[in-house]
Amino acid sequence: MPTKGDGIVLIGRDSSGRKGKSVCVITGLDLNKDQLIMLAAELKKKCGSGEAIKQGNIEIQGDKRELIKQLLEAKGMKVKLAGG
Repeated sequence: MPTKGDGIVLIGRDSSGRKGKSVCVITGLDLNKDQLIMLAAELKKKCGSGEAIKQGNIEIQGDKRELIKQLLEAKGMKVKLAGG
C-alpha cells in the first residue's frame, strides 16, 4: 500500500471478517481529520450506503469502486483501483 500523501488514492474491495459483505476501502488520502470526515459524509450520501473512518482510511459499504473513483477524480485526485 502506498504511504499517506504519495499523491495516489487507492480504492480496494475487502470482505474478510464481514460475513461475506464487501466494503470499499479508500487509502492514501492526504487529508486532515475534518477533511476526512467531510469527504466520508459526501461519499456516503452520493453512494447511498454506510461509511466508517478507520485508521485514516474511509470504508464505504458495498462494491461501489467505479462510482467512488469518478467522484474522487472529479475532485482532482489521482485514483487507482486495487485488488479484485
